[in-house]
Order: sequence, then C-alpha cells, then structure tokens
Amino acid sequence: MRAFAQSGSYGRGAGDEDLDAGRIVFRTREKLSRLLGFSHPERVCFASGATQALNTAIMGMPRRYGRAIATDWDHNSTLRPLARLADEQGVRVEYVPADSDGALDYGALSALLDEPCDFVTCTHASNVTGMVCDAGRVVAMAHAHGVPVILDAAQTAGSLPLSMEELGTDVLCITGHKALMGPTGTGAILVAPGLELAPLVEGGSGMASAERRQPAAWPEHLEAGTLNIQGIAGLEAAVDWLAEQGIESIAAHEEALVGRFRAGIEGVSGLKAYGRFDLPHSGIVSVNLRDVDSAVLADELAERFGIATRAGLHCAPRMHAALGTLEQGCVRFSFGWFTSENDIDAAVAALAEIAGGL
Repeated sequence: MRAFAQSGSYGRGAGDEDLDAGRIVFRTREKLSRLLGFSHPERVCFASGATQALNTAIMGMPRRYGRAIATDWDHNSTLRPLARLADEQGVRVEYVPADSDGALDYGALSALLDEPCDFVTCTHASNVTGMVCDAGRVVAMAHAHGVPVILDAAQTAGSLPLSMEELGTDVLCITGHKALMGPTGTGAILVAPGLELAPLVEGGSGMASAERRQPAAWPEHLEAGTLNIQGIAGLEAAVDWLAEQGIESIAAHEEALVGRFRAGIEGVSGLKAYGRFDLPHSGIVSVNLRDVDSAVLADELAERFGIATRAGLHCAPRMHAALGTLEQGCVRFSFGWFTSENDIDAAVAALAEIAGGL
C-alpha cells in the first residue's frame, strides 16, 4: 500500500516520492539477482511479464546467419515472435523435437547445431507436462558452437533452484505472477554481460534525453517508458517471502504433491497422464479421461467439485502435437506451495467419480 500511496516515478525526479520509487526498483533488481544466481543487477531489466521479456530477447538478438533453433516445448511467447522473424525477415527457424512422451531429443539439438545459427531458445520446464529440461546441457552444447541461449524460466523461477550463472545461459526470461508469487504485469529479462540486445521499445528513459536512440547504458537500454513501480514493489515483497521459505523447500513440497497425485490417479480407469515422471519435474501434471474433451472435463471439475484447472492447448501447440493431443487438448493440474495433500486427495477422488460416471 505504501507504494500506491507514496511512490513516484523511477528515474524522473529528485523528490522524496521519486527517490522512494528508485529505491524500490534498485532493491528488487538486487533481490532478483540473488534469487536467480546472477551477479549483475544492473542487467536485470523489468518487463510486463515473460512474454515481453521473450519478445525482447528474440527480436533483439544479433543476427548474422538468419537461422534460429527452438524446441517443441516452447510457448507461443517464443513461437510467435519466431514466426514473425520468419515471415518478415526470412529467418529460418528449426525445432528440437519432443517424442510421444514429451521428452526432448538432445541428439537432434546436436545435429541442428552443426549448422551456424544466431541463437537457441529453450523452455526450462514445459507448461504442459511439467517436465524440466537439462538446461545446463543445452547451454553447453550451444556454447560449444559459439551460439547464445535464451532460457524461458516462466515456470521455474521461484519453484526450482535456479542459477543463471551456474547454467551459463545468456538470457533468462521470467514472469512475476507464477511461481515468484508476485503481481500480474511484472517480469524481467536478465542479460549476461557481453551480449548486446537491440531494444524492443524505445522512448523516455529519464537519462540522455538528447540522444536520438535509446541509451546504450543498462538497464535503461531495455526499459523505455515508465516502470510499473507498484507491481515491482509487490514483486519485491514476493521475493522476500520466497527467500524466507527457501526455494528448496518449495521444490520439495511440489515434488511430493506430484508424486501423491500420480500415485492416486493410477487406479482411475481411462485416465492418462502425460510426460515422463522419471525425469526432473515441476509442479504440473496434465491428464485426459478417455476421449472426453478436455474442456468438458475441466468444467466438470470446476462446477461439481470447485477444482480449478486449465484445459486446452496451453499456448503450446507443438508440444500437444508431439503428445498427440492437438485435437483433444488436456487438463492441467498445477500444484504449488499453498496446495495441500488434502487438495490432492480431493482432486483424485473427483477424477475417480467423474470417470466412474461415464
């Protein structure tokens, strides 16, 4: 509430309110840097979410070869700007395939990297299956060919231990409203030193106003316009809370919930869960019940049992094509810190009751 009542505009004045806004922004950059294992808070640039961050990364990457590599796991926040590059600039985009269980083919990535490309973009955890990719392996393979990597950590920042510098990724894109537990309309792009991105948006920055183009200094280079001070203040509070709980504790809790849910639904007739559970996993499980449309099943869960899920294609059409669910979609259960074992048991019971009635 203090941010709503008393904070001004970051970088725009010397009054108490504007200085207070500056302190909020500075502290939040530093806290995100610590949380995400990145020692350059000045290169933590705020965005409206992972969508804006990914668009900034993809559209701003230096291009020498006119070729990019993505994966079947990627969200439309990656796929659509890549399609725009293909349509408008002739960039050739090739994809690392996922098999029918949703697992990425790292051998195919190796083969794709034999030809020069401008960058690799990869989703850290699928928002359909919850499976976590071997990001360190992806980065090592790409860097062996001198190729930078953009990592979409929308699903993992805040729920899994994550160090940008240990992974070695060149760009990390996050959103505030998912596992970071911050407000909607917040997010950030973290850019490793030595990589210069062209800004997606240019405009006022509160500095170097006589220059024709966006200033080269970071973080203003990627932060044209007025920052969402109140949203950033909420994100700071969320990061403080996460630090108190410990990301390891959150990850362990989600892992236990996924295990309990998987064990519970094994006996539900006609229910199929997607993905491989012998691989690292986040707090997501997606299912289908025989040939029931995913929207129908989600409505049943909501209307009869008060259970909130997400049905459809989850903005990830290539993953659904790999899983064979492009027509039916699937029903996604998302588990987090505030999900209890009783919630898991209630969901299992509801699925069993629905299955038994069909």
